[in-house]
Amino acid sequence: MNAAAFLSELRRRDIEVRAEGGQLLCSAKAGALTPELREQLRRWKSDILDMLASAHALAAQERAIVPLQASGTRTPIFGVPGHNGDVFCYRALAQRLGEDQPFYGLQPPGADGQDAPLERVEELAAGFAQQIRAFRPEGPYLIAGYCAGGTVAHELAQQLASDGARVSLLALFGAPHPSYFRLPAQLREHLADRLEMILELGRRSPAECRRYLAERLRLRRERLRARAAAAKDPLLIQRGKVERATLVAVRAYSPRPYAGRVAFFLPSREWDPARRWRSVAPGAEEYFGPDGCGSQDMLREPNAGAFAQLFTEAIWKPRRLGSSSSSASRLPA
Repeated sequence: MNAAAFLSELRRRDIEVRAEGGQLLCSAKAGALTPELREQLRRWKSDILDMLASAHALAAQERAIVPLQASGTRTPIFGVPGHNGDVFCYRALAQRLGEDQPFYGLQPPGADGQDAPLERVEELAAGFAQQIRAFRPEGPYLIAGYCAGGTVAHELAQQLASDGARVSLLALFGAPHPSYFRLPAQLREHLADRLEMILELGRRSPAECRRYLAERLRLRRERLRARAAAAKDPLLIQRGKVERATLVAVRAYSPRPYAGRVAFFLPSREWDPARRWRSVAPGAEEYFGPDGCGSQDMLREPNAGAFAQLFTEAIWKPRRLGSSSSSASRLPA
């Protein structure tokens, strides 16, 4: 008999075993735990503790690594979602990449309500790196990040590479530099929006101005109704906690230069929030989405197909040795 068979025998006898502080604790009916069984527990203690620790790690892994496309022979993609932790933001992209491209979403702690959200990018990345190596120890990996998740993906690629793993590509989709999420940048964004509204009103007739303001008011009311609904939905409440924790983490993070291959996937050439990434990835490649695409809908249909094509191009494109200039690709609408 081995440790696994012994644990099965204990479960058959309704004896539950758990590990706490390096010790084995048992829950059983009176008389079920005989002296013989106690002796076997002592003999198998070390192996049982290892098995229980592995089971706990696997359980945590299953919560973090969400298969969006599990089959396929190509290098697997591991995608960090945006700040609310919703890995299904990648669903359309994963489908468009095809059945031979494995794609896994990385769900942050707290998204399932079983753990507290983390407020440090380094801790988020370390947890993902540990679980990726346990899940696919052989590598190599493709790491992706969307929106605020791009910052976590950047740190994740750093940690995997430092651990000796091969990261074939770090792909950042509509991922602003961490400084974009800080208060000064958000205030500038708010003022720029107000200025654009004033300029837009100046270009319109009085009747057009009334329609323009009515549309903005309608959108504002929709946002307020959505917030009120979110305050009553347990899933959205949990996502809100993850969102706030992730933003705290991203705002405090200062990216280090990354020596690996990086590709930026941007809604348009004019999209500015990613500009400061170039200081830590000066040789990064750049890919631009179709006309009319925005950062919030770049991974949704109908844009998902265009970005899947660009992503495939980046994955298969051989790296130009000795090149320090970025390349650019764009798909038409």
